[in-house]
Amino acid sequence: MKRHPLLRAPIADHGHSPQSRDGRFHNLTPRPANMPEPDAKVLWNFLFNKPANTVPKAAVPVRRLSRAELDAAPEASLYRLGHSTVLFKLQGGWWLTDPVFGKRASPLPFAGPKRFHQPPLSLDELPPIRGVILSHDHYDHLDRATIKALAPKVELFVMPLGVGDRLLAWGVPASKVRQFDWWQGIEVDGLRLTATPAQHFSGRGLRDGNRTLWCSWVIEAPQLRMFFSGDTGYFDGFAEIGRRFGPFDLTLMETGAYNEHWPYVHMHPRQTVQAHVDLGGRWLLPIHNGTFDLSMHAWYEPFESVLEWAGEQGVSVATPSMGERVDLRAPQTGERWWREVVAQEQGDAGKGRQCRWCLRAAQ
Repeated sequence: MKRHPLLRAPIADHGHSPQSRDGRFHNLTPRPANMPEPDAKVLWNFLFNKPANTVPKAAVPVRRLSRAELDAAPEASLYRLGHSTVLFKLQGGWWLTDPVFGKRASPLPFAGPKRFHQPPLSLDELPPIRGVILSHDHYDHLDRATIKALAPKVELFVMPLGVGDRLLAWGVPASKVRQFDWWQGIEVDGLRLTATPAQHFSGRGLRDGNRTLWCSWVIEAPQLRMFFSGDTGYFDGFAEIGRRFGPFDLTLMETGAYNEHWPYVHMHPRQTVQAHVDLGGRWLLPIHNGTFDLSMHAWYEPFESVLEWAGEQGVSVATPSMGERVDLRAPQTGERWWREVVAQEQGDAGKGRQCRWCLRAAQ
């Protein structure tokens, strides 16, 4: 009998990793015993009793990209495509982080978190991709259909241990797959990529929890350093990464899908800003927001909250709209594009309760 995809776990044994014990990967810091555990009530509310403002009611602005524009784009260009998917050009080649172009972040095509907006361009319109950088195997970061469609035009996929086994099972040629433990990496065309620790978890099915590793990434060009957080809770590892590789010109930091019940694996905006400071970051670009409904907070809250905390710390924050170009050598603040969406949501006739951040911004 053919097994259901959620029950398959075609993962090799990576017991040689210091992060692996008893066939599972582990974080550097154990989960605190006093941390609240999600219970049946939390799950019920998440599935059936969400606040109305977790999904935008007006259209999210997306700047349409063309292949011609990308072909003419200068070195050190970056475009946010949605959630944690970022397209950037360094050392003459295009790279993608955690590409998800599907309609849902889910194993099911008819259920699960649905996109707020279309990507700024289609998979067919992408230029040839030198490499794809993957942080872990959750559905909002690793989309099977996207990977299979990208495989012919991507030269290299880099990822933490075990995630590559999934790509091999999906038919990606072994010659294109590179898997790394924490503190390992590869140099490609003068660009150095290093897998660094994160505090998270993994799994795509019912029986494969933590059988693949998760990571953040340090991206070093000769005159530029970036950090890509993947998904992570706040931990001491940021300071260690900063000591080894910092300072960073730009950090792409998780800022979204947080909740009081899972602070161990997702950062609150205050922690995002502190992690950026620990890393020695210059500009902060918040990601993991604005595309999928993955928690109970208002969809726009991550942007406003991270700006509030960044302002207290004197941190420069870039908030490009989807498809807007960022110059990695001289990032710009960008428009606070979500405020127009919120204003539109809250009514031509002034209906609804306005968020405290939007009221403050209007003053």
